[in-house]
Amino acid sequence: MRFELIAKTMQGLEEVLAKEITDLGGDQVQIGRRMVSFTGDQVLMYKANLHLRTAVRILKPILSFNAKDPDEVYEQIRKIQWEDYFSQNQTFAIDTVVYSEFFRHSKFLSYRVKDGIADYFNEKFGKRPSVRLTNPDIYIHVHVSHNICTVSLDSSGESLHKRGYRVDQTEAPLNEVLAAGMLLLAGWDGQCNFIDPMCGSGTLLIEAALIALRIPPGIYRKSFAFEKWRDFDADTFEELLNEETDERPFNFKIYGSDISAQAIAIAERNIKSASVSKYIQLETKSIQKIAQAPENGLLVMNPPYGERISSTDLLTLYENIGERLKHAFSGYSAWILSYREECFEKIGLRPSARIKLMNGALDCEFRKYEIFSGKRKDLYQV
Repeated sequence: MRFELIAKTMQGLEEVLAKEITDLGGDQVQIGRRMVSFTGDQVLMYKANLHLRTAVRILKPILSFNAKDPDEVYEQIRKIQWEDYFSQNQTFAIDTVVYSEFFRHSKFLSYRVKDGIADYFNEKFGKRPSVRLTNPDIYIHVHVSHNICTVSLDSSGESLHKRGYRVDQTEAPLNEVLAAGMLLLAGWDGQCNFIDPMCGSGTLLIEAALIALRIPPGIYRKSFAFEKWRDFDADTFEELLNEETDERPFNFKIYGSDISAQAIAIAERNIKSASVSKYIQLETKSIQKIAQAPENGLLVMNPPYGERISSTDLLTLYENIGERLKHAFSGYSAWILSYREECFEKIGLRPSARIKLMNGALDCEFRKYEIFSGKRKDLYQV
């Protein structure tokens, strides 16, 4: 039986996610705001959690209705046959997202949803399930857009960016979903060398290896929320976990470097945890010290933006990035994520593509630079 599913994502990654879903076998794929809706069966829902690199969570809608105040929501919640989804002996948590002029307080709306579920169970069974904010059995997601309320079961639980391979991190690690999205936007498919000369805790390197080897990002996770659903098919899920993936040989190399020896040590631990050490070469080195990059490569990087570095040092850093790109990375496509225009200007190259992305709360741009071997004046912005 096929049903509607919603994959949530980060701003700017919707089209990449839609392609992933289509490739996985989703039907009726439609792009929305930070989400992609599609139809699929139970197996596809399991696969979506295991395989989608740019999804944050996979929701299964169970009811949509119109409402303009919390009491109306409460009444609609009590109409759902909740025992079809979980029992009074299980725990649950509610996540509420509101974009509406009618609902000012998402927390109060969450309380009313909780009351509706509790009163339903009390009335029917004389006992109600408990709310548990951490590691509940059932995750319920409520989305309100103007007066349209959608109640869904969250099949993922913890956000899918929490792959399970990260054992340590630097001060501001790159979100794994954003890293995978950047790589897919950059066209990375494992058919050339890859380099991140400011690799931090190694997120881009690991995600690049997973894409190159076609390793599902969800296989490192200990659990998904759907494993506690009443209709969970353990045998089918076990088959999906153990099925032969379409892994392919990777005949190139992934290079990571960072000026911080501590960052490289952290990256090494994460890479080992992901079991991709043999594909990745690490080195403690500043970008200024890279004399010549390997031939035939793609560069993707997420340099500092200025939160923990002085503005003078920051601009000098971006000047150095631009200088090294021109001299050491001839023939490369280079993609850089940043959010300060003055930093981009210091690179001194004309971008051939600009994509707006969110990194946390920051409105960033992901810019592509084609590094040609030619006259110096041709490389500079005009």
